[in-house]
Amino acid sequence: MQVSARTQTRRLPEPLQTPDYRERTQARRLAPKKQWVIAPPNPRAAHLAKSLKVSPLLAQVLINRGVTDVDAGSAFLRPKLTKLISPELMPGVKPAVERIKQAIKNKEKITIYGDYDVDGITGVAILWQLLTLLNARVDYYIPHRVDEGYGLNEDAVRLLAQAHTKLLVTVDCGITAFNSAELARKLGIELMITDHHQPGPKLPPAHVIVHPALEQSYPNQDSSGSMVAFKLAWAVANEFKTGKKLQPRLREFMLSATSLAAMGTIADIVDLRGENRTLTSYGLRSIPHCELCGVQALIESAGLTGQGLDSFSIGFRIAPMLNAAGRLGHARLAVELLTTQSAEYSTQIAEYLKDQNERRRRLERKIFKQACEMIVRQNLHHPHQKTIVLASSDWHTGVIGIVASRIVDKYYRPTILINTAPSENGFAQGSARSVDGFCLLTAVTACSQHLIDFGGHKAAAGITIEPEKINDFAQRFENYAKQHLNSDDAVNKLNIDALTSLGQFTKDAVDELQMLAPFGPGNPKPVFAAKGVRLASHPRKVGTKADHLQLAVADNTNTLRCIGFGMGRLDKKLLEREFFDVAFYPQINNFNNAANVELVLADVRFE
Repeated sequence: MQVSARTQTRRLPEPLQTPDYRERTQARRLAPKKQWVIAPPNPRAAHLAKSLKVSPLLAQVLINRGVTDVDAGSAFLRPKLTKLISPELMPGVKPAVERIKQAIKNKEKITIYGDYDVDGITGVAILWQLLTLLNARVDYYIPHRVDEGYGLNEDAVRLLAQAHTKLLVTVDCGITAFNSAELARKLGIELMITDHHQPGPKLPPAHVIVHPALEQSYPNQDSSGSMVAFKLAWAVANEFKTGKKLQPRLREFMLSATSLAAMGTIADIVDLRGENRTLTSYGLRSIPHCELCGVQALIESAGLTGQGLDSFSIGFRIAPMLNAAGRLGHARLAVELLTTQSAEYSTQIAEYLKDQNERRRRLERKIFKQACEMIVRQNLHHPHQKTIVLASSDWHTGVIGIVASRIVDKYYRPTILINTAPSENGFAQGSARSVDGFCLLTAVTACSQHLIDFGGHKAAAGITIEPEKINDFAQRFENYAKQHLNSDDAVNKLNIDALTSLGQFTKDAVDELQMLAPFGPGNPKPVFAAKGVRLASHPRKVGTKADHLQLAVADNTNTLRCIGFGMGRLDKKLLEREFFDVAFYPQINNFNNAANVELVLADVRFE
């Protein structure tokens, strides 16, 4: 099969043209060389494939994901909503339901207090709408990212007490809010914490805590904040059943709520296996039919109308728009979008968030460029340097977390960016991102004597610090990493599911691999490798900056088209080599209504 240069002239696959995706591929162009880790063939793959009636290639990927028996494989490939863990089993849910029922009955004012990211926003929207349907006196509060910072803050607690809040329910925050919890108690507010972040050895003095980690036996320790809120809402709804079924209006809402919970779960980058996979799989299928007008407005503004939505669509198209509200303005607007019943108002908000997201991208590019220049100037990219800590008064607090992620992509080091611009309390705020194998929360905790406040989890964290202590903190953080960051963890690894021939990737085989979706942590998009391939067409630079590459490769079994994002620089090197190795994601390209197999290159090796 020969692929002509003329037939290769086409636009890039639609899902991969997004600015967020292009910017990340450009950041990865200069990333440290990747170490290929190829999973060995598993002898159980043939039996599993036969039992599940799938290809051995798909069975091998399942085994790589820890799915080794027929029952687990069937549940993984065909997730059912009925397999969700009963909401009453979530630790803390039963007393929480009783307290909410009491508040509804007594017409006490309930305030839902949520984090300003997508996970918190969607969780707040779920609980607020469910309680509104039950005629509760309920309001919601989202802290301002820049002015108030992360978590339950004392000023907000005082404000809510003055507004006659009797029951304060947190979403996606609160598990480390000791001072605020104590203040709420003194002010006569009963505090109910729902969270999923890692708790410490001591818990805040709350009236009720709903948290998956309170019982190690709970099956889904990786629940997102929106999942916890969804389970609480579901358990409350169950208390108002007529017979054995939910009331029709409650049932319709809870089905729509799966879409919100799926969005929060994907955006928060939690493990997409087990219950999280079941919820996101159903929620993604439901989003195009979701009755919430704000969700439909988001889809339309993102240019996704009429398309099947996947985890990529949520993570790189929808979630950035929702996050833009809190990054550059106030996240309360995003909750309004997800709770309004006005189609016209939801369209206005969605368009505004789209504009805010464009502004966020411009700021991100500017800060990323400045940060890279600082890294080179301060020699922080030296091989002996284990971490990167940078500070500037010119950076926007709402954007530095995204930029930290891009720095990790490029230099593969735990990274903390800090905005030192003067704030009301005189403190600086920072966002941290990590590499695989290095727990940020543990590292930041070890350096906490230099911090005012901090929180987070293994991969991401936030800090509050006095500007004059940044240098001391950075040095201690570096010393901690030198002692605890293994050399093996500091390598940018590319995990490959199988060494294959190109002939294995027929249209049917690639379609079958979609049974593994939705993809995310714990269940990444399958990556395969083929060794000793050769060029079957002249490599061609494409894209507005000619930084992407179109080509075709061949072995003795097949010839396939490829697209290499950010690989335009490899065109001459490819022409110089007779054979090379490729790692890739197979996909179906539907350009001009013709479905053809295409490989998205993840890496090219010349060895």
